[in-house]
Amino acid sequence: MSACHVAIDIGASSGRHIVGQVVDGRMELTEVYRFENGLTRTNGHLCWDIDALAENVIAGLAAAKEAGFEPETVGIDTWAVDYVLLDENDQRLGECVGYRDSRTDGVKDALELSGILSFGEHYARTGIQYQQFNTAYQLCALSRENRGALDAAAALLMVPDYLNFVLTGVKAQEYTNASTTALVGAESCDWDWGLIDRLNLPRRIFQPISMPGESLGHVRPEIAERIGYKPEVVLVASHDTGSAWLAVPARDEQAVYFSSGTWSLVGVENRAPICTPESAAANLTNEGGYERRYRYLKNIMGLWMIQNVRRELGEKTGTAPSWDELVQAAEAARVGGFHAVVDADDQEFLAPASMLTALRTVCERSNQPVPETMGQYALTVYDSLAADYARTVAQLHELTGVDYTSINIVGGGSNNGYLNQATADACGLPVFAGPTEGTALGNLMVQFIFAGEYASLEEARAAIKQSFEIKEYLPR
Repeated sequence: MSACHVAIDIGASSGRHIVGQVVDGRMELTEVYRFENGLTRTNGHLCWDIDALAENVIAGLAAAKEAGFEPETVGIDTWAVDYVLLDENDQRLGECVGYRDSRTDGVKDALELSGILSFGEHYARTGIQYQQFNTAYQLCALSRENRGALDAAAALLMVPDYLNFVLTGVKAQEYTNASTTALVGAESCDWDWGLIDRLNLPRRIFQPISMPGESLGHVRPEIAERIGYKPEVVLVASHDTGSAWLAVPARDEQAVYFSSGTWSLVGVENRAPICTPESAAANLTNEGGYERRYRYLKNIMGLWMIQNVRRELGEKTGTAPSWDELVQAAEAARVGGFHAVVDADDQEFLAPASMLTALRTVCERSNQPVPETMGQYALTVYDSLAADYARTVAQLHELTGVDYTSINIVGGGSNNGYLNQATADACGLPVFAGPTEGTALGNLMVQFIFAGEYASLEEARAAIKQSFEIKEYLPR
């Protein structure tokens, strides 16, 4: 059996362990473990069960062995911005609060009104878009609510950094995820200590920044005993979007990248950040990428909307509709003449008690037809996302001056034929959809390169086209 590696890819709703191998130059993937994830309300905040996540990371590594694999390396990616604090004895302080929690409401405005920091300067220094849940705002909110926790902290680790720490005992902060804190200099790719001081955050909690492709060493002996082997833990692009970006098999450098999952991340890959006032006004971000590339993109609400629609419909009927049923119902609603488009970035959709109610409310407010059936809800979500994608592609053109030639979609959303076609129509560009496992694949690509199975990112990207089906949708 050829050498193998395992990607641990954890999203907001689930996680999975995917073993990857290179056979005759082609990539082969095998899922060996899957588990649920989600936010729960704890002590008044929406929190991740970080202990359960850590246990599932270990259980999945054991499952790989049970499935007949013994991965040489392990890489972990998750969502961005959320963190864990450790005390001087490496014990966790408090809960791992999630980005959808309301504690950051009004933090940006308070910083501006107090004269501490304007968003314009913040963006010029870090290049990171405004999201009310950026780590910088989360830390300011914590300082306001419980300064004692910050004063007692000896280390801050982003979620994937913490899970790496559980496996190895090594505290390291990986660059792509660290960049999303809005505390890393866009040009320096290192902590902006002046900004950290201005926000009255303790310098000691921030670890030196490490780059994807670096080794943290092998798992601790007690972990090796539990899983039955001793893999090496490698830093990948630990922000899941950073990993997904690596797996885009673009035809040329004029390609727009979409990572389509709970969030839709729409953007391009640049070699230098764009931190102009015009870019700030468009709320485009310059997140750190592999080999110090920049992911110039915008966060759009994404499949979070349809995930909640599906869940609520299931609660009403006792059985959630399949994804294919939602697409078929949307097609039927379109043929029936229903049409309503909302702003997918409306804060109504961030964490509503009911997504169905939020969609009805926003449609009523804008004097549009109000969805009532499964197909009308699904159609409204899909067409709204496509419209938002088209606006973002137009903004990218205006800010970069590049005439883009295609849209490349990776991730679970690349399976949605209706949304892919609607995106091609709205943007007026051909859409290339796939591979589906974009994030896990990008995670594995860093491990493949680390192991010498591909010589470069360019060689690994070329292999994707030979390894996976890519579907094409032409604008009508």
